[in-house]
Amino acid sequence: MRAFELRVLASRCAVAACLLAVAATAAAQTPPKPVGGIYSCTTADGRRLTSDRPIAECSAREQRVLNADGSLRNVVPPSMSPEERALHEASERKLAAERAAKADAVRRDRNLMARYRSESLHQKAREAALDDVNKSMRASEKRIQDLATERKPLLDEAEFYTGKQLPAKLKLQLDANDASTQAQRELIENQKAELVRVNKLYDVELARLRKLWAGAAPGSID
Repeated sequence: MRAFELRVLASRCAVAACLLAVAATAAAQTPPKPVGGIYSCTTADGRRLTSDRPIAECSAREQRVLNADGSLRNVVPPSMSPEERALHEASERKLAAERAAKADAVRRDRNLMARYRSESLHQKAREAALDDVNKSMRASEKRIQDLATERKPLLDEAEFYTGKQLPAKLKLQLDANDASTQAQRELIENQKAELVRVNKLYDVELARLRKLWAGAAPGSID
C-alpha cells in the first residue's frame, strides 16, 4: 500500500512540474506591456479614444498621454502636413532670427556702456569724431585758397589773349584749376553732410545711453 501511495505522489509531482514549465514558457512568450503611457484623444466626430500607443485616427489632433494612475504625462501635438511643417519651420526660423537679434542688441548695449561710462566720455568721443571731419574740411578750404592763388597768374596771362583763342597749354591749366576747385567744393559739401551724420549718430547713442544709465536692461530699448 505504501508503495502505491509513493507512486501516486511521484505522478502528482511530475504533473506539477510540467504545469510550472508550461506556465514559465507562456510567461516568456507573453509580450511585455507597453510602458509608453495611455494615449487619449477625441476624434473630429466627438468619439473619445484611448490606446497604449499613438492613435492613428487622431494623428491630426492633439493626443494626451496619461500615466497608469490617470495623471497627465505629456501632450503629443498633431502630426503636420508638408505645408504645415513648412510654415512651422518658417516660424522657427523667424523666432531664431528674433532671438539672435535680441542677443545682438544685448551685446551692443553692453559694449556701449563699457565704452562710455559717463556722458562726459561720450561727449569727448563726439568731439574727436567731429574734429577729424573739421580737419578735412579745413584742408579742403585751404586747398581752394591755394588753387585761387595758382589761378591768378593764369588769368593774368589769359588777358593777353582777349578776343583770341587761348594757347592749348594755358587753357589746359585753367581747366585743371577749375576741375580741382570744383572737386574741393564738392568734398566740402560731403564733409558738411558727414558732420550732420556723425552728430546724429552720437545723438542716438546718447539717448540710448541715458536710458541704460537710468537702469534699462540691455537689449530692451527699441
